[in-house]
Amino acid sequence: MTTPATTPPRLVLASASPARLATLRAAGVEPEVVVSGVDESTVSAASVAALAGRLAVLKAEAVAATLPPSGDGPVLVLGCDSMLELDGEPLGKPGTAAEATRRWRAMRGRSGVLHTGHHVLVLGDPARTSSAVGSTTVHFADLTDAEVDAYVGTGEPLQVAGAFTVDGLGGPFVRAVEGDHHNVVGLSLPLLREMLAGLGVAWTDLWR
Repeated sequence: MTTPATTPPRLVLASASPARLATLRAAGVEPEVVVSGVDESTVSAASVAALAGRLAVLKAEAVAATLPPSGDGPVLVLGCDSMLELDGEPLGKPGTAAEATRRWRAMRGRSGVLHTGHHVLVLGDPARTSSAVGSTTVHFADLTDAEVDAYVGTGEPLQVAGAFTVDGLGGPFVRAVEGDHHNVVGLSLPLLREMLAGLGVAWTDLWR
């Protein structure tokens, strides 16, 4: 007798980040993308790591509230948020060229900690949840003023947490990373695997 195939979990990514989507796809996972619309400027926390974690929870919960019931197997909602901590200050997306330039002149030749909050909701009655924050130390190269101006001029650092990437034009300006480099991109695959396992979901079940 043949055992019927089980329906794979449906994963919904509560993030507009192209880097997070690309990271999941490269790991064999094809999520749905639903942007949360959470106003990050109204949220505060006791630490930068706690702020990243809180925002991840809010994003996942906001998207989960919009999803219709599904009878086709489990639905997982993943919320993430990244913040660079430098001198105890949370640095999200700079938004403007002037702010990105200011940050890079403060960051160059130094080290910061990139915190990424992760929150997973398994929808059901009751819902199951798991939260964790991954933290990775990032060592920045000592850029010249001309390099800072050229990088900011590309527009890339304006819309990414901490005003830098390791998987794009900013890669040459990161000397070293201590910890999971996926976490710096915006989503820690090893951490997410552990979180899902704790919720009874095998990572390999998400492979397309």
